[in-house]
Amino acid sequence: MSVFRHLARASRSVSQAAATARGHLLRSSLAALAVATAVATMLLVTAGLEGVQQYALDVGARTVGSDTFVLAQVVAGQLSRQELADRLRRNPAIRRSDARYLDRVAGDTLLVAPTTQRGADVTAGGRRYEGANVNGTTSDLSRIRDLDIGEGRFFLPAEDQQAAQVAIIGAEVATTLFPASDPLGQMVRIAGRGFRVIGLVRPQGTGGGVSLDRYVYIPLTAYERAFGAPATLQIFATGREVPFEEAEGAARAGMRARRQLQPGRPDTFDILSPEAARTFVLRLSDRIGAAAVPIALMALLAAVVVVTNTVLVSVAQRTREIGLRRALGATRREVTREVVAEAVLTAMIGGALGILAAWAVLTIAGRATGLALPVRATTALWSLLAAGGSGVVAGWYPARLAARIDPIEALRQE
Repeated sequence: MSVFRHLARASRSVSQAAATARGHLLRSSLAALAVATAVATMLLVTAGLEGVQQYALDVGARTVGSDTFVLAQVVAGQLSRQELADRLRRNPAIRRSDARYLDRVAGDTLLVAPTTQRGADVTAGGRRYEGANVNGTTSDLSRIRDLDIGEGRFFLPAEDQQAAQVAIIGAEVATTLFPASDPLGQMVRIAGRGFRVIGLVRPQGTGGGVSLDRYVYIPLTAYERAFGAPATLQIFATGREVPFEEAEGAARAGMRARRQLQPGRPDTFDILSPEAARTFVLRLSDRIGAAAVPIALMALLAAVVVVTNTVLVSVAQRTREIGLRRALGATRREVTREVVAEAVLTAMIGGALGILAAWAVLTIAGRATGLALPVRATTALWSLLAAGGSGVVAGWYPARLAARIDPIEALRQE
């Protein structure tokens, strides 16, 4: 029976709080708006960071590969200018002979594909695509990375060896050069040479603000005939049915043997692994989150101040009413419950509105940018609980003042 009594008292407190809020709708709405802004800020920060982080990881998986690592002369990353210059002086350029050496000494463990790239215009008929990312590589790249070829095929080992002038083009290049016809079998010109289109890559979107649909893949031998030998190469590599760590270790050992590096000497090459890319993205998002969380908390604190002020005004205006209720038998505890209920109800309504507003903004932003920015149920629930908690905090001091009102003095007020 005591449970039912508590529920009945809570119900009366909420009803009284709702009636008070309706009686001063504008004031309550402004307080709810402050809470809504704070909750929306929290959700936008949380969902935005999660969405950007996941997007960056997905882009990294598409551009490098989830089980792929890259051997390069230098991976710039977060190097300073001086560190980059020192690394370039220390690390020799990577050549095709390095890839052949790795294939010879660790071919049973590693699958490698030397690759280089540069920007170049691609033309077809009277149309031109400016600044395409032209990649010269070997046929094994399609076995190392999921290039997501939607139509046609990648070039074959024989075509790579014979410097065949064939090309696989990205979706943006295809739609620009062949807006009304099938690109497969058509000819495009790169560096003054004709290349036959044999494959089309499905739309990939953007990564880091750069389109991933502007790529063109041609055999490395044909690339060298068109542009000359590159200053250095990158070697994409993956394991042949061995754990990732074993494959990366074999590549490192092979390159150290190739460079005749004694034990204890640093590597004269860099390795970019998916884990390194993920760590960088996670570290960056953590730094952003460290700055964003205080902003969200400050917004919530501001909302607490606004709700507290609103409830204080409500108590001041209802002093005579509260005194009359006390004179008729209402206890201090009942008055306290009603005032806190008013603050919590205002905050919860504001929290719900903030969740809806954040969901709308994230939905629109997701459609505009192509990012997945969902409002997770657990995040929304915690945000609503935070709003309710802020209501309790905001209502505590006004409730104590209301409970201390002297009925006789209150009734004397006009």
